[in-house]
Amino acid sequence: MTTLTRAPTITSTETVERLAIDGGPKVRATPFPPRRLFGEEEKRAVMELFDRSIQTGEAFGYGGEEERRLGEEFAAALGGGFADGVNSGTSAVYVALRSLDLEPWTEVIVPPITDPGGVMPVAIMNCVPVPADCAPGSYNTGGEQIAARLTERTSAILVAHIAGIPVDMDPIVQLARQRGLPVVEDCAQAPGATYKGQPVGTFGEVAAFSTMFGKHFATGGQGGVVFTKNEERYWKIRRCADRGKPFNLPGAKGNVAAALNCNMDELHAAIGRVQLRKLPGIVARRRRLALALEDGCRRRLQAVRMLGDPPFGQSSFWFLFFEIDASQLKVDKAAFAAALAAEGIPAGASYLHSPALAPWMKNRRVFGSSGLPWENSAYRGDQHPSYPLPNTLATDASHFLMPLHENLTEREVADILRALEKVEKAYII
Repeated sequence: MTTLTRAPTITSTETVERLAIDGGPKVRATPFPPRRLFGEEEKRAVMELFDRSIQTGEAFGYGGEEERRLGEEFAAALGGGFADGVNSGTSAVYVALRSLDLEPWTEVIVPPITDPGGVMPVAIMNCVPVPADCAPGSYNTGGEQIAARLTERTSAILVAHIAGIPVDMDPIVQLARQRGLPVVEDCAQAPGATYKGQPVGTFGEVAAFSTMFGKHFATGGQGGVVFTKNEERYWKIRRCADRGKPFNLPGAKGNVAAALNCNMDELHAAIGRVQLRKLPGIVARRRRLALALEDGCRRRLQAVRMLGDPPFGQSSFWFLFFEIDASQLKVDKAAFAAALAAEGIPAGASYLHSPALAPWMKNRRVFGSSGLPWENSAYRGDQHPSYPLPNTLATDASHFLMPLHENLTEREVADILRALEKVEKAYII
């Protein structure tokens, strides 16, 4: 890691405050404010839906006006295309991949870091997930790292924009075009992020978004959206989201594909439409807070910096990553994060959410004890492969994370910077 050089090292004449972890007073004694994601607008939308149901005597279901309009409005927000609501972010990834009609026992390049639901659909479709490494210093993968995992068996590339930080998409898209491979973007953590001025989710063949309650905008407790700019792909998405029903296939009888019921319902879509209108403001407030923190770290800290915007895009900051130069400190990253948490600042020491390290993948536990999809004569690759992830491990070894939401204020920014500065001064060499 490049040594960070910003604020000067403190001298022996400066006072070092006693850390809270050592019995000193906390920087912040009160919890951070709640997010307050839902408000009266969402309540009104839900009540109007119930009022219509009571008035007409008809229960609201799925595939109705609310979901249709959510799809139209979501696609318009991405600059045009087609979108279909589903019941979770995991289902969105499944439907996106299922719409590609991938052959079983082919390989799908998957992210090195992502939610388990962002990779499990690959194996459930009897395709083999192949994790690419992170780009150096990042939790996102890169074109070079994907190229190193490609084989003649590769059938698709799945990338995830982690923490709202956009992936460098141009090298990946160029590589995919050279190989004739579809790219699926997992934008679960990154709605509102942009790459070279364009929204993430618009660079691949199809994109998956999560709208569960913890994400930037929500359709309720769970939900997701699948997006594409290709109308033919959209109709395949619709079929794969609803048990293969023959949407846009005049004359077809019966279900034309085997797929799951992943439908979003009208209640979640009604909430989602309100939330979608709030999304630009949510992202703007998150960016304002995050960039103020980044600037404060740059001006006031020596061994810590916050990961802000990459040179090729703008982040929507689902949460924050901080890079630490342990060579300048008396303690390691885990001890630094623990000291921050003791000061009343929520901090996590690791984000090593790697499918390659998960028991289900390492132990091949997808379909009982069969070992599928790896252990089958139809699969021509290594049935017990090793996927080294040196960049991933190195990145996680030098970064810690911190939650962020748009209802934080300048006070929280000041307290975070005050705690970072206090802990760094106590531990600086």
